[in-house]
Amino acid sequence: MTLGLLEKEYAVCRLYEPVLPGGELVSLTMSAGEISLVCEAAAAPDGGAVERGWRGLRVAGVLDFSLVGILAALTSALAEAGIPVFAVSTYNTDYLFVKEENLGAALRALAAHGHRLADA
Repeated sequence: MTLGLLEKEYAVCRLYEPVLPGGELVSLTMSAGEISLVCEAAAAPDGGAVERGWRGLRVAGVLDFSLVGILAALTSALAEAGIPVFAVSTYNTDYLFVKEENLGAALRALAAHGHRLADA
């Protein structure tokens, strides 16, 4: 599987009010018990809990809903290497976030399982 590395640092936030900052990727999820936001770290809103230092990997291309095991293939490689992951899915594709300090190890683990990083 081919992955693209998102250029900027990201933050995962727990909010008290919904906010939609700008950026290359923004994911807002609301449930009865929480509001979560993934956004560029520089655009993370004040208030709530903010955990910075995440780097994003985007699965290249548009994924058909009939495809099976995309996230499992990626997360199992990272789990085997002991690397925590945060996943976000959109209509077209999937994103995996790993902490900045784990990025090199994550890329090596993914490469060892046949996944590759797209050329910049």
